[in-house]
Amino acid sequence: MTDWANRILGHGEESPENLLANPANWRIHSKTQQDALGTVLEQVGLVQSVIVNQRSGFVVDGHLRIALAMRSGQKTIPVTYVDLSADEEAIVLASLDSITAMAVPDVDKLAELVQSVETEDESILAMLAAVTESDKMPPVEDAMPASEPRTTTCPECGAQFEP
Repeated sequence: MTDWANRILGHGEESPENLLANPANWRIHSKTQQDALGTVLEQVGLVQSVIVNQRSGFVVDGHLRIALAMRSGQKTIPVTYVDLSADEEAIVLASLDSITAMAVPDVDKLAELVQSVETEDESILAMLAAVTESDKMPPVEDAMPASEPRTTTCPECGAQFEP
């Protein structure tokens, strides 16, 4: 087994105006998404740092949070600094949201979670409705609920574990 490299260099606060949008960022944020995230940030606040590659100076994750921070006049935003080569930066930029999007819904848990949210804010309600509607599709065949672990065998050493 190889240990994972820790590419995190540190954490800090930066003025959103000083953060450089990544020219390779391929995400476009709809008005519905912008409104929903803006409302969540107003009601809850920040719970995740923006990720900046210290080598290139470019943002790797958090472009919308930065745009909303500038729009609302935030003086600083939390940043996690990482050290990535240009090739590694491209991999991370292409994969962060994409890997998350590969997850399949547990529609019962999603419905329970959405019902537990107490808000009258229209943008959050619209976002929840959109998420609930888009996640009504049946899960893909290889999806496995977290409550039903299966044993996996390591192809190299034969050790068995439950993911």
